[in-house]
Amino acid sequence: MIKIFAGKHSAKGVALITVMLIVALIAILATQMTARLQLQMQRTTNIASNQQAYWYAMGAEAFAKRVLIQSFADNAEVTHLGQIWAQGENTFPVDLGEITGEITDLNSCFNLNALRVDDDDDSNNINNNGNVVKKSPARAAFEELLIIMNIEGVGSFEAQYMADALTDWLDANSSISSSGGAEDNDYAAKAFPYLAANNYLASIGELRVVEHFTVNVINKLKDYACVLPNTNLNKINVNTIALDKPEILVAMLGISQNEATQALTARGEEGFKSVDEFFNLSELSKAKIPPKKKQQFAVTSEYFKLKTTASFNNSYFALNTIMKVDNKNNISVISRIIGRE
Repeated sequence: MIKIFAGKHSAKGVALITVMLIVALIAILATQMTARLQLQMQRTTNIASNQQAYWYAMGAEAFAKRVLIQSFADNAEVTHLGQIWAQGENTFPVDLGEITGEITDLNSCFNLNALRVDDDDDSNNINNNGNVVKKSPARAAFEELLIIMNIEGVGSFEAQYMADALTDWLDANSSISSSGGAEDNDYAAKAFPYLAANNYLASIGELRVVEHFTVNVINKLKDYACVLPNTNLNKINVNTIALDKPEILVAMLGISQNEATQALTARGEEGFKSVDEFFNLSELSKAKIPPKKKQQFAVTSEYFKLKTTASFNNSYFALNTIMKVDNKNNISVISRIIGRE
């Protein structure tokens, strides 16, 4: 009798343990399912919030177009810093977030793509030793800009080599243009090999993979240079050069920094009406600037950049838009880059 009684209790104990294991397993599965459901819900919320931030940024782009159209409707002959597009960074509150935007003139800085030499262009002449003996105005200005930025370790020799390397990176052929140049063979021999673009730069950050350029040089160049997509045009608007960036005029005209500062100060709130008015300044007329250098300047602008940061419900979206204004004041988007530069 005792053995039978013990067996019944043993069977009940096993059944109880089995039930408890099943309940524990179900609890674990339910907890995991709940956690995954919460994760999916949060992910969906994040995607929706990020999408809304994206549309806020696109709204800022549409608004920037209207601002530019209004600016040129009031005065289509001259682009200057007194117009409504040049108000600097502005922030606008929106539902559950805010939009911050700033329009800058890309014709107020040096276009790095200007160093691209077309196959039928003889602006740069090279001697038998592979050295450039006659430089285009853009190339000469770029080298001078690198020197006057006062970067430690960068002199005329380093500036020439960087200009050589950038010229080879931009040109359409695979031939080294000068002694400091670099092409496919040079880049393919690196620890992490790649090839030269042989095309226009897409952004200034691309200089990180161009021979001879360092982080210090690139960071400094960002204050004075920019990239105009798919064009080697380098028309600088004298009305929109920042007052604290006279080095651009110094590099492109070969004048002193004091003369450049005085010329920028003399333009007034509405800028110069023509390029001739700018070069008729006493500070510049006595410098006897050659006509070829004068051709690099204008009083109107074609390319503008909008930097936008939009937030919605703790989600953020950054957008950089480059826009072009044609001669009928129609505005088209040339490129969009997502993320902070």
